[in-house]
Amino acid sequence: RLAPGVLLLSTVVQACPLLSIKPTRGLVDEKIQIVVRNLRPKQDVTLHSVHQSEDKDFWEAFGHYVSDDNGTVTVAKDASLSGTYVGVEAMGLMWSLRPVPGSRAGLRLRKKDVLSPLVFHISVHDGHVSQGFTQLTPLESLVIERWYMAPGVRRLDIRERGVRGTLFIPPGPGPFPGLLDMWGGGGGLVEYRAALLASHGFASMALEYLTPGELKKLKADVNYFETAYQILQNHGMVQRDRLALCGLSFGGAVALSMAAYSKIIKPQCCVCISGSHIPLIKKSLDETFEDVMKYRSKIRIENNQVIWRDVALPITTDPTLKVDVGQITCPVLLVVAGDDQNWPTVESAEDIQQIMEKAGNHHLLQVHIYPGAGHLIEPPYSPHHRATNFRVQGKGKTLMLWGGQAKPHADAKLL
Repeated sequence: RLAPGVLLLSTVVQACPLLSIKPTRGLVDEKIQIVVRNLRPKQDVTLHSVHQSEDKDFWEAFGHYVSDDNGTVTVAKDASLSGTYVGVEAMGLMWSLRPVPGSRAGLRLRKKDVLSPLVFHISVHDGHVSQGFTQLTPLESLVIERWYMAPGVRRLDIRERGVRGTLFIPPGPGPFPGLLDMWGGGGGLVEYRAALLASHGFASMALEYLTPGELKKLKADVNYFETAYQILQNHGMVQRDRLALCGLSFGGAVALSMAAYSKIIKPQCCVCISGSHIPLIKKSLDETFEDVMKYRSKIRIENNQVIWRDVALPITTDPTLKVDVGQITCPVLLVVAGDDQNWPTVESAEDIQQIMEKAGNHHLLQVHIYPGAGHLIEPPYSPHHRATNFRVQGKGKTLMLWGGQAKPHADAKLL
């Protein structure tokens, strides 16, 4: 019996929601584990991710979940019912990123400074929310970092013998297998893929060979690529007999041309991502682009988006206008987007197969075609860009259609 005047209170205190993300600091291709605990059983919640790019634009992704009987949401096991992604997608908050409503048109999320991380704010909201996140107070939030450079990777500027690039050296004593990394017709020095490859043990050299407004000044030709290959090969931290070529888009045409014809470039393998054996690179790039632009009348515009793929269609039967891949003596991997709207890479792959079968080196070829993927196949978990602003060499800026849909495109990046 209680003493007079004493009131017995029985209360149940609801614990605050707890958001757990592991790791909070890791590489961009490293999976994260996201778990929300201490929710009410069967509570509707929204998981939201937001990132501000180096261009000061905001990108977001979100998924709608229902907690289990224990008040827990485990992103790797539970399905998102709606949002920017649906289904069980452990990395949906990364690969389904898109510009927030009201953003500028034609944006592309690319990391320029690989010495700093991509920073994401991950938050949990009560209910199923699809807009106005900046006006809401989250139940819980955390900040995570995603890096292209692992701890210990070294970044070296290359300004040697007229060549411009950046060499990334993995941590450890070395020497390491080497890779010459070439991007496409947009030009400039693009480092993030090479930095990520170095984080996985490859001495990777990002090569600048197309610089807007400086194409004639740079004098990029066969000799330029051979010199870059020799610089990489002769570095003390590189295994000179274990080198590879990797090219995306126009860089793929460069890689195939060098593997087929060069007396100096003798790679152990060649990776061609959304690339082709057209155009053939045997003279200066300035002249090569002039040859390509002879067919500019085939360029289409639909919904104010530029489609380039018809420029190289039908695939020419003239062997002097395409790389003779029958001369390649190293393994070749073609990564092909099934919905490539920028270049006829599916048709090119078929023609490459036929040429190599006739030449007797078909055993060196692997072709991976990804239905529903677009031209810009980039590192894992990066967002899909169906159409973005693009500056054509010698021309102005345009809205280029690359193709693809978000989910199949995300799958293609997990090569």
